[in-house]
Amino acid sequence: MVNRLVSSFIGVMLASALSTGAFAQDSTNRVDAKTDWSVFVESNPTECWVVSAPKSSKNTRNGKTVAVNRGDILFFVTSRPATNVKGEVSFTGGYPFKEGTTVNLKIGSASYEMFVDGDWAWPASEAEDAKVTTSMQRGATAVVTGSSSRGTKTEDTFSLLGFTAALDEARKRCGE
Repeated sequence: MVNRLVSSFIGVMLASALSTGAFAQDSTNRVDAKTDWSVFVESNPTECWVVSAPKSSKNTRNGKTVAVNRGDILFFVTSRPATNVKGEVSFTGGYPFKEGTTVNLKIGSASYEMFVDGDWAWPASEAEDAKVTTSMQRGATAVVTGSSSRGTKTEDTFSLLGFTAALDEARKRCGE
């Protein structure tokens, strides 16, 4: 859980940085882009991650489409060799998730439940992380569905084009 909270902190920092238009062009830690996925590397300690924004988002309340203000919506896979973290999956929905709920991740015919903490969601274990990343490597899209603390249902669709190449690049840079 501690590693997942560290990931949350790093994700918040990245999300804040990504929200500025210049970041994507001027970042010194974005080392590559593979179709719809970007590869980032930090040093001291070494950390590598791939990240993507959704291709589409749908927000509904009581079955009706609604306009909502959301922060950055990002899907990550992170590795931190110094703490033996490999392939940690995380998602930030740009809003606080409703307490006591889970987020559903669907890739092809596979479905995964992710636990929530504030604006973040993760699979329950390293074994689940591995299953999710394997599905991501084989799939075309990932659909993440969650519920906000205000009762809005969100559905974010991510392209998986370039995911495998981006993950391979991040793994290579992190010595996996």
